[in-house]
Formats: sequence, C-alpha cells, structure tokens
Amino acid sequence: MDFRGKKYERGSNWSDPEVVELLQLWADESVQLELESCLRNQHVFNRIAEVLREKGIHRTGDQCREKIKKMKLEYRRIKDNSKAPRGGRTWKFYDVMDRVLNSRPMLAYGPMGGGVMATQVLPGGVVEGYHHQFAAPALPFGHSQHPELMEIKCEEVNSDEHCLTPEPPAAVSYQQGCPEEHEMERAFLERAQNDSPISRVEIPIETSVSPSGFSEPSMANSSRMQNAVPRPGFSALHRLRKKRKGQRVKDPLDDLLLKTLTSQRAMEERFLQMEERRFQRDLDVEERRMQLEQRRFELEREHEFRMFNVFAQMLSILKESHGGSSPSLAMPPGLDFSQTLSELMGRVGGGDQRGPRARGLARSRGDMCGFCPPEGFRRSPYLSARGNVTNIFRSSDEEGYKAYHADKYDEDTNPNGIINFGTSENKLCFDLMSKRLTQTDMNLMEPLLLQYPDWKGHMFLREEVARFLTYYCKAPAPLKAENVIVLNGCGSLFSALATVLCDPGEAVLIATPFYGGITQSVFLYGNVKLVYAYLDSKITGTSTRPFQLTVEKLEKALQDALAEGVTVRALILLNPQNPLGDIYSLSELRDYLEFAKRHELHVIVDEIYMLSVFDESATFHSVLGMDRLPDPQRTHVMWGISKDFAVSGIRFGTLYTENQDVANAVASLCYFHGVCGPVQHKVAQLLRDREWINQVYLRANHARLKAAHTYVTDELKTLGVPFLNRNAGFFVWIDFRKYLRTGTFEEEMLLWRRFLDNKVLLSCGKAFECSEPGWFRIIFADKTHRLQLGMQRIRKVLEEREREILSEEKEQPCQSDQDGKADSTDEVIFVSHHQESSCAGSSNLSDLIGLLQQQMRSSDWLQKNTAEQLA
Repeated sequence: MDFRGKKYERGSNWSDPEVVELLQLWADESVQLELESCLRNQHVFNRIAEVLREKGIHRTGDQCREKIKKMKLEYRRIKDNSKAPRGGRTWKFYDVMDRVLNSRPMLAYGPMGGGVMATQVLPGGVVEGYHHQFAAPALPFGHSQHPELMEIKCEEVNSDEHCLTPEPPAAVSYQQGCPEEHEMERAFLERAQNDSPISRVEIPIETSVSPSGFSEPSMANSSRMQNAVPRPGFSALHRLRKKRKGQRVKDPLDDLLLKTLTSQRAMEERFLQMEERRFQRDLDVEERRMQLEQRRFELEREHEFRMFNVFAQMLSILKESHGGSSPSLAMPPGLDFSQTLSELMGRVGGGDQRGPRARGLARSRGDMCGFCPPEGFRRSPYLSARGNVTNIFRSSDEEGYKAYHADKYDEDTNPNGIINFGTSENKLCFDLMSKRLTQTDMNLMEPLLLQYPDWKGHMFLREEVARFLTYYCKAPAPLKAENVIVLNGCGSLFSALATVLCDPGEAVLIATPFYGGITQSVFLYGNVKLVYAYLDSKITGTSTRPFQLTVEKLEKALQDALAEGVTVRALILLNPQNPLGDIYSLSELRDYLEFAKRHELHVIVDEIYMLSVFDESATFHSVLGMDRLPDPQRTHVMWGISKDFAVSGIRFGTLYTENQDVANAVASLCYFHGVCGPVQHKVAQLLRDREWINQVYLRANHARLKAAHTYVTDELKTLGVPFLNRNAGFFVWIDFRKYLRTGTFEEEMLLWRRFLDNKVLLSCGKAFECSEPGWFRIIFADKTHRLQLGMQRIRKVLEEREREILSEEKEQPCQSDQDGKADSTDEVIFVSHHQESSCAGSSNLSDLIGLLQQQMRSSDWLQKNTAEQLA
C-alpha cells in the first residue's frame, strides 16, 4: 500500500524493529550532514521512507519525520524531569538516544531480549545482532557513517504491540576515530564482559514474530536485560568522545553566519552614525536659525534706539537754537524743519517715491541712453564710436566667461579648474540627446538642404514647429506655419525684433532682474535702450511674493520714462522668468497684455524655458494657449531648443507672430541669422518624435532637474542662506547680502571675484540689473560631482567671509552690517540693518536731518509702528 500521497498520521504505531531500522538510517553521517545543511528536510525523510519500504516497512516520509520528532521530545522530557515514563518503566531507547544526542558511542541491540549494549564496529567487521541486518549499499546517501552521530529525535515506543517481522534489527553501532581509541575501548569492553553477570548467567528470551518478519523479545525480558547490562568504562569513553568532539572540522556555514552577523552589526553601527550626524546637523541648523532670530531682534532694537537718539538730538538742538544759547548750532537759514519732516514722513508712508534712489535710477537710465563708458576705458582709434561701444560690452560682460574658458574644470585633466555655475545650460541630458541626434533618421543630405532656403526657414520645419507649439502650448486652434519664422537663436530674435519695432534711441520696457544678454541684443544693432521696472524683494502693496511683477510697477516705470522724454515701443516678458524662476498665471498674463494694449505696446514673450518646469505642482501657461489675445497683432512669442532640449550649442530659435508685416521685416534680417539646411532637418525630426519626447526625454529631464535642484537648495538651507524656491528653469536666485560689508554693488563685485578666485563662476545681481546688491544666480543643471565640488567651494568662501565680517564687527562694534538681511530659506524676510557714518551723534542739524532721512527711507519701522498700532 502506497502512503506517499497521505499526510503523516499522528496515531501511527511503530514496533521496536521498525524503530531500530529508522534509527539506523537516521544516524548515518550523510543523512545528518544533509539535514544540517538545508532548511527544508522533507526530501531526506522521503528517501528514508523509500529504503524502509524496500525492507518491508511501509511508512511515509511525514511519518518518519514525526516519529523522530516524538522520540527526541520524549528523550528530552525524561532527561529534563528525571522521570521514567508510563508507570515507572525505563524507556528502552533512552541510552541509545542519550549517546547519540551527546555524541557518545552508539549502543547496538544485542540478540538478547531487546536489551542494549555498547558494541564497537571494527574495520571490516559486522556486529551480529538479529539475523536480519541492514546492508550498507542500500543506503541512498553517498557518505560513510561518521563516528560522531548527529542529533536524533526519538520518543518512547509502546512495546506491548506485536512485532511486524520475525527478523531482529541490525545493531546500531559506532566507530572510533583512531587505532589508539580502538584498543582502549576494546579493553574496556572485554573487561566489562568478563565481569558482567551476563557472561555467567543465561537469561531466557521470549520472542514474538511480526508480520514483517522481525522477531522481538518481550517487554519483560527487554526490561530485565536492560537492567542487567552494565556500563563498562563509561567515564573513559566519555572523555574520549569529548576529545574527538574538540577535533571536529569547523563547519563553513559557521564562518558564513559569523560574517553575516558581523556585516549586519557593521551596517547597524554605520546607520546609527549617520543618524547621529543627521541629528547633529539638524541641531546646528536650528541653532543657526535661533542665532539669526536673536540677531534680528537685536538689530531691530538697535535701529529703534538710533532713530530715537536722532530725534532726541534734533529736539535738543531746536530747543537750544530757540533759546539762543548756541549760535553755532542754529537752524540753517531757509530750512523749515516741520516741512522737511512731513516730506520725509510722506515718502516713507507711500507718497512720492522718487527719492534719491528713484533719481539715481533715472540717472542710470539717462546714462544708458547716452552710454557713458566705464572708468579706465580707452577709446580705440581703429574703431568707430559704435565699435567702441560694442567693445565695452565685450569687455564688461564676458570677463567671467573668458576666465572660465581659459581655465575650464575637467575631472581628469584639470580638477582645479573653474566650475561654471554662471552660464544657463542644461548639462544633465547629453546622453539622451547625443543618442537621439545620431540615429539614422537624422542623417539626411539632399540638394534641398544644401541650397539657399526660404529666409523664414524651410516649410517642412515651419510646419513641424507649428504642430509642436500647438501641442505643447495647448493652443485652442492649430497654429499656422506661415506665422513661423526660424532664426539662429533667441538672441538673434531679440535683436531683429528690436530693430524692426523701434527706432534708434527708443526703448523697450522690461522688469528687473532679467537675463542680461537682452541688453546687448537690443542695443548693438538697433541702438534700442531698455527701461527698467524695478522689482524688489520686499512684499509691499499688491504684491504677494518677492520680486513680483505687477501692472502698477509697469505703469510707474512707463510714466517715469515718458516724463524723461523716452519713447517706449514694446514690453518684454520672460515666462518662466530668468533668473527668478517665476511662472506667470493666466490672470497675470492677461493683465500684462491688457496693459500693453492700453498703451499700444508690442509684447515680446520669451518662453524658452517652457518645457523646463520640473515640478508637477507648478503649471506653465503659454500666451499661445490663451483663448483670446487682447492685441494679437502686437503679440509675438519666442521659443528655442537650446534650453528645453539641452543643446545650447545648436543655435535655433523660432518666432510666432500673426502680424505679417513684422514677420516679413524679421525675415529680411534672417539673411544674417539663418539656420543651415542639415540643422533644420535634424530639428524637424526631433520635434516630430513626440513619443520619444514625452515618454523618454521629458521624464528623465524633469527628474534630473528636480534632483539637482533639491541638492543645491538643501545645501543652501544647511548654510542658512535665503533663496527663492521656484520650480522652473535651471537656476536659483540666492540672497548673499549678509556676506557684504556694505550694501553696494562694489562690494557685490568683490564677492563675485572672491568666488571666481576660488574656482567657481556665479552670476551677480548687477548683471541682471537687480536694484538690490547682494543677489546672485546659481545654475544647478549640472552633474552631481560638479555640483558637490562647486558647493564645497561656495561654502568655503562664505565661511571665510563670515569670519572676516564677525572679526570686523568685534573691532568696530558701533558699526552694523549691510542692508536687508534675510533669514528665511523659502520666502525672503528682511531685517532693517544699516550702516552709519559714525557712532557719535552729529552736532549739525542738517547732518541729523540727513541721517534721519536715510534711516526713514531705508527702513519700514514707521510703517510697522504707526500711531494706530501704538494706540
């Protein structure tokens, strides 16, 4: 009967001969090694069951495993509790299990009544037990029996049951490990047999025959035999067994387990160290924040004290002058103090804003129109006046760029070179673009591509650009190819549009800070100036964020330019904004376009970072996606592939305008700014591959931009440096004003050169016509190793600068730092913080009034502390 398909039966009974057969197979060295080296042992018991079935004992592998488990549990119960099972009778397999489980010599079943006795198996000999003996070749395992038997699970056997076979089981035996041990144990056994009562007394044996052919002594005879058999040389054999146990070969699994545990412990220690460092870093950041808060509070108190001190000195001088006690301190003739004070209060409270700063800005615009050369500039006799002006642009704007190309960083050839964080390039996707641009569909050379094209661009390219912009700008209706013009870059588009929209000396309105390359683009060819709508970091009026462009600011800048006799023809909008990273909402775009329509201004919208919005929480809105344009004939949209597709070396830009007069005029200049035929073919193939753009490129590009942006902003937070946290473009607008000794652009330029001397190139705020000194732009779209090294160099400069400023403050405690420290790493929050000429109060009333005027103009203290709030 085949039991292989059945689970083990807990009530299955085993006879003594069957148990002996099971123990004989279980104690085999190969069985023990295999059981010890595997986690699941069912297959081992299945093979044991197969051998038993060959000998007429029909058991399943589950029954064999369950029997071994019960025998071991029974043995442990007897040994732990020191009790005899079932009515006080001695368990016949206890001594066998005891020696097996304690690595002692095995006891063999002798031919007398089921008793057990120590039997030594000599080389080549076979112990005579019952007439049935287990043959060694029947074992299914390929190893010989080891003298050290492994652990065997046993339980008590019910000896009252009839045996299955008349044959006695083979003797369970052990072998010694060396000749000396053989001789010693043989002597012990011979002495024990000579002295044993068994050698002199004959004990009758009653056997019963089981159906399987085994014979078995009765339980009574078995019990008497067990009690009669002595244990010769037990202590000596035990010592020998312990000796052999110490000589065991080390298990390779133990080494593997030890290495695993050691590695796990090392990983845990490493993790704990990293957690401790992170915790310490968080503590340092929090301590830095608390220091900034405390410093901010102290500065506010100092500022209040200085203002009240100036007031007190002024009142004291007025009182003395009215009393005539001090003629030298009399009020200057013609000076009305109340009128001056009310004028100052009006300026601070939001009245006429055209104070010295506004007049200075007006002067800077006048300088732009007249274009005064910088100090130290030498006019070249070989150039025209216009040539000399062009040379000035080259000399002033490209100093850092030329230094970078002369000492460019390279990981292998020039590791100490300059790292460029100043040029707005995407260096994260060269692998993707190089692979796509070298595929077979890109390599086409036809006569059409090698001849003069339509100056607006080949029609196949313009059609593809129109479909591309329709899809990604979400245009409500398909865009038309005849409205598309192709030039070699957006810089050329700015130059061409300024030339055809403005006359020499006229101006274009733009909000600052902005990409500085626009200045030379519109000026060098067309002699067109820029009128600035200055944005500042303070949130005032209708603003809801720092550097926010509002219609009110555009109106004010336009009216100031008209008052100075400057004709403004157009408005430039950058969306997303460079360097701020702002994305204009649909309502903001509509407001700007309505403003331009009211004043009959052309609107040039630069959307070159359209596909570089790397965070899903931010949504880009194109002008071409609006349902209705307020003035479509004066609205012109620009886009190029240099930023969004990380190929700034391929000069390609496109203009979309519905005004055919503008389109034809710009096309006339395309003769100087055309794109070669093979490049037009490659760009058309690239824009046509919509599936690759959406599924491969944009996903990878956005993920890499986001990771690089997160790394740089986390480093800035660790340094405690404020910045604008935006989600578009390749740049972060950073506030380094607390590292300036004085709030001047000269000091900003010194800090910029300090960065360049330490081999990292940044862009300072002056290059973007920022109205506040101390702001810098950093480009983060770079590889990780360059970002890490560049941020290390920036950290070094800032730490050195901070130590220098602190040491100077200790030497001159009466002087303060720079204007407008910020202490937030998300949105900038400012602290009024100003430099004074001297610590002592001035004795001249006009000097005190000038000092008070400076304090009020540069501080918002009066706005925060109005009469209503004090009441």
